[in-house]
Amino acid sequence: MPELNAAVAEVTERIRQRSHDDRSAYLERLKAAADVGPVRTSLSCTNLAHAFAAAPDGDKARLKALQRPNVGIVSAYNDMLSAHQPLERFPALLKQAVREAGGTAQFAGGVPAMCDGVTQGQPGMELSLFSRDVIAMATGVALSHNTFDGGLCLGVCDKIVPGLLIGALHFGHIPFIFVPGGPMTTGVPNEEKARIRGLYAEGKVGRDALLESESKSYHGPGTCTFYGTANSNQMLMEVMGLHLPGSAFVNPNTPLRDALTIAAGHRIMEITAHGDEYTPIGRVIDERAIVNGIVGLLATGGSTNHTIHLVAIARAAGIHINWDDFDALSRVVPLLTRIYPNGQADVNHFHAAGGMGFLVRELLTAGLLHEDVMTVAGEGLDAYAREPMLADGGVAWRAGPAHSADTDVVRPVTEPFSGNGGLRVLQGNLGRAVIKVSAVKPEHRVVEAPARVFDDQQQVLAAFRAGALEGDFVCVVRGQGPRANGMPELHKLTPELGVLQSRGQRVALVTDGRMSGASGKVPAAIHLNPEYVCGGAIGRIRDGDVIRLDADAGLLEVKVPEAEWADRSSTPESSEPQYGIGREMFAAFRSLAGSAEHGAISFSPHEEVGS
Repeated sequence: MPELNAAVAEVTERIRQRSHDDRSAYLERLKAAADVGPVRTSLSCTNLAHAFAAAPDGDKARLKALQRPNVGIVSAYNDMLSAHQPLERFPALLKQAVREAGGTAQFAGGVPAMCDGVTQGQPGMELSLFSRDVIAMATGVALSHNTFDGGLCLGVCDKIVPGLLIGALHFGHIPFIFVPGGPMTTGVPNEEKARIRGLYAEGKVGRDALLESESKSYHGPGTCTFYGTANSNQMLMEVMGLHLPGSAFVNPNTPLRDALTIAAGHRIMEITAHGDEYTPIGRVIDERAIVNGIVGLLATGGSTNHTIHLVAIARAAGIHINWDDFDALSRVVPLLTRIYPNGQADVNHFHAAGGMGFLVRELLTAGLLHEDVMTVAGEGLDAYAREPMLADGGVAWRAGPAHSADTDVVRPVTEPFSGNGGLRVLQGNLGRAVIKVSAVKPEHRVVEAPARVFDDQQQVLAAFRAGALEGDFVCVVRGQGPRANGMPELHKLTPELGVLQSRGQRVALVTDGRMSGASGKVPAAIHLNPEYVCGGAIGRIRDGDVIRLDADAGLLEVKVPEAEWADRSSTPESSEPQYGIGREMFAAFRSLAGSAEHGAISFSPHEEVGS
């Protein structure tokens, strides 16, 4: 394999040194748990009898014998959300596959799965980020019976996959395979969808036309086909070695999808401590795998939500990363894909044009990924430069395409869309934020304009409808961080701000909240840290203050005389307790959450980590 890129090697080593103590302690805990041996041997007869009382006779005999692996299935199935509806059939397929391989599988538990697409702009979005932590804890509860030698995690979207992975990493001594559901088939073209949204924002078409367009876009089982957080999750699980190769973007309810699901059940049996290729998840996810995940995210223009989630995932494995690591890697990782909102193609088009097999091989060839990693498919990431195919009723793998079938969608490293990954850290007297510029045209990457300050996105939308957002301005939306209200996404602002930009106004967004994996053409400084309720400088901004957002220089500052700036208060006004849609139950999560840069974790230490 080619020599590893010097910057990738440097960032990896910096992470390794920074993480040394916590990673060493994590691995010691992993080893101690593994040394106990197959977990069920420590259970009493009463414990065991409870654990297999309802099992079918054949499975019960194997569970009594304590000789063969028992695999726990944890699923985010529900039949309201398109991405998770296909998972209903998976447990039966997986149980039979595990039986064929000589073991047993039990449905260990379900985890909640909420959809940001349904809750955008709604009070329920304030539960979204912390649903990740609930899912992680629910995964822990599902596995707490100490009866499993391996796990199969079924989940797809936004907070669900990070939550499942964080939970699994707390059981790092056993192997896990993540089993995806796949994207829905392609609906209305993304360009047309965006056009109708813009027309609706301007009042030029009615709600009936908007709903018709959205229904044709989100129209069947499977993940939404744009490249937001859900599909970024699927890319990450491949490039980090937790999927079977090439399984991320195979459509649901197809013969290949079912064959890959069955293959996951067969494979988990080979990588438990009973098999010949023991592959505990705590060793799969190491510093190299985390760096591979960041590189994959940057090369594909993936979701900014993962500047939060990857930090939390890494922390669960005793690894410390921060935004400086993302920024340093972004400067050397080329952008190789154009998938909506960073282009017009969807993930089905990406998959057909070369998909993950082509992408991984290109990045490996350029020395931008660590090849020498442990994966659920075996040693080495080279296995993920392959793609699956049906063969003799099962799955076989062949080399991925040598050339892109559509260079408007995915390109080789020698002809990238951009020489860098388009993710930047912004710093200045307002604090630290991140910005994704892969979909922002160069002429919009520097905005200097007066501030318009709002306390929530509804105020922004009301001002837009009233025609009060005239001229150039920087839209400041404060009080949207993890401790304030759970850090809801502000994606609902995208059409309106996009309309103003299209009219020729220079606009930008600055917020301590999230924008979403679907953030697009308007420059947005997001995840601003410290947040408003923690005394962040965003609270000192007043209407009319001139703000400079310079994505090229990595600068975010307000141009106010230093003495005046220092005298201003940043104390939030007292707010009413949050009630409705279950928000009152999450008060403890909000009070304990760390900063966005440190994963916004609510259940583990979140001290600030230096670079």
